[in-house]
Amino acid sequence: MQRVCFLLKVRQDRLGEYRQRHEHVWAEMREALSAAGWHNYSLFLREDGLLVGYLETPDFAAAQEAMARTDVNARWQADMAGFFEELDGRGPDEAMRPLTEVFHLA
Repeated sequence: MQRVCFLLKVRQDRLGEYRQRHEHVWAEMREALSAAGWHNYSLFLREDGLLVGYLETPDFAAAQEAMARTDVNARWQADMAGFFEELDGRGPDEAMRPLTEVFHLA
């Protein structure tokens, strides 16, 4: 199982709304993530807007591709794009910055 940790930056003025949106993630989106192989998926948000995501998947590239083929992902990414800094014309899912794992204690 591949462990993936990534970073994004949420706009400071939209932190409260971002938190609220994630209290009610669409059921269709949750189902699509699970079907695409996103397991044990968590998001952590720091007060300055730093967003840390973590997930486990057999193949991250395949999991991203599977989500990219879904209509719900296109709708979700379009709806969420305005919350983030530094997307440079990409969707939030395309702007994820995966980190290199340097240690793991199993």
